Amino acid sequence: MRRLANHLIGVQQGSRVMFSDFEDGGAMWTGTGPREARVRIDFDESFKSVPAILTGLAMFDMDEGSNQRADLTHGNVSPTGFDLIFRTWGDTRVARVRADWTAIGEVRAEDEWDVY
Repeated sequence: MRRLANHLIGVQQGSRVMFSDFEDGGAMWTGTGPREARVRIDFDESFKSVPAILTGLAMFDMDEGSNQRADLTHGNVSPTGFDLIFRTWGDTRVARVRADWTAIGEVRAEDEWDVY
């Protein structure tokens, strides 16, 4: 269990279209095999420490003629942001994906600042 050592907890949320590859013939729509899309999310305000991140598929548009394979996760989490990561593989054709995210973590008090 992660224990937060601060009574000030911040929550930031967002939604992001990660790609729309059917419009321009991008790799998620025209390719095969392992493929990955990464999008950097920068927080409006930084956290005091690395926050916990929750992600979810808010919308996906996939071709009906192939298996629907999707893996949504996150990485490179820091107090200032993180990467949304979408992966697919095989013959899956993904037209577009929108991901929702929530970050929860410690924030600084208004009167808290570094001395040096």
